[in-house]
Amino acid sequence: MKRQRKSRLRALSGSSVAVSGALLLAACGTSGNAQSSGRSPTAISPATTGAGDIKCGKTATLSASGSTAQEFAMQFWIKNYMRACPGSRIGYEGNGSGDGQTDFLKGRTAFAGSDSALSADQITQSKSVCSDGGKAVHLPMLGGPIAIGYNLPGVKKLVLDAPTLAKIFDSQITKWNDPSIAQLNPGTKLPSTPIRASHRSDSSGTTDNFTAYLSAAAPNAWPYGHSKEWQAKGGQSAKGSSGLVEQVKENVGAIGYAELSHALARDIPTASIATGAAAPVDASVFTASKAMAAATTAGTGDDLVLKLDYATKAPGAYPIDMVTYEIVCDKGNEPASWSATKAFLTYIAGTKGQEDLSFQGYATLPATIVNKVRSKINSLS
Repeated sequence: MKRQRKSRLRALSGSSVAVSGALLLAACGTSGNAQSSGRSPTAISPATTGAGDIKCGKTATLSASGSTAQEFAMQFWIKNYMRACPGSRIGYEGNGSGDGQTDFLKGRTAFAGSDSALSADQITQSKSVCSDGGKAVHLPMLGGPIAIGYNLPGVKKLVLDAPTLAKIFDSQITKWNDPSIAQLNPGTKLPSTPIRASHRSDSSGTTDNFTAYLSAAAPNAWPYGHSKEWQAKGGQSAKGSSGLVEQVKENVGAIGYAELSHALARDIPTASIATGAAAPVDASVFTASKAMAAATTAGTGDDLVLKLDYATKAPGAYPIDMVTYEIVCDKGNEPASWSATKAFLTYIAGTKGQEDLSFQGYATLPATIVNKVRSKINSLS
């Protein structure tokens, strides 16, 4: 089992498509095996021109899967890397953090994208696919706000807080003119429209982070803790972030949670969050970056799992945020594809890879964290 990764890495489909503009990858699913379920990883055909400041690894074909939160960034990164390194091909399937973790732990992919950290049991499991005594480690690569999108014609500005959100998503508040919502929005005419709360149907790191916020900021109103699988009662569900925002877009009275990049892509209004600071905070890359500046390292040893303060009351700090990771082996990565994988990770963590992503709804991680990521990549094998 130690060397199964090489024999089980998926080949990219011969029908790989060239992508321009924003890329919406396959919505998240619950099946761990992309091939057996009929899904194939999305790849971007390499361009013929180069970008000389990207250092290429040994030519290889590799695949990765996981977080839908990363898909816009992955489109940007893969396009640039493959333009600079036309001999290599990289495919990334946005099948959700849970499936991405499963793919990696079964040796199907070179790395996983995930918005949630592996559990202790999963770290132990990773030793079967990381040879030479290696195990999985987390590389925080991007941050971003989880926006609360809504569909309420005539209501251009909406303020919510953690207890109210917890009760909305637990089917305890069912009308938009509920006194709890009205109290947060004085002067706003709220309709009696039924609330249609939307949550993810698949195993999702976005769900994990959103419920971590509810658990930390409204523990008395949210009894479920946090999980990649939705636990609360009622509501409607949708597959993947793109499916969820589409559901909100199409249904009057709907409300849902998704990465800001997805809300922006579908032009969905988003709520401001009352945190206890002097003023409610809008979801933006700037307000998320302010909150993430207080992130601390929570991983064991030199693993770079981050802990966010979801209950922050700092002025101008948006509290519902997520960190999205790349998960690889600290040693014992697949030799045939590791040179290209390491070169790609080095690029995306570098200055070139991190620039110009804010327009896609991503927030900047603290410089101290990014520097640790770059150092960690150098030590991997």
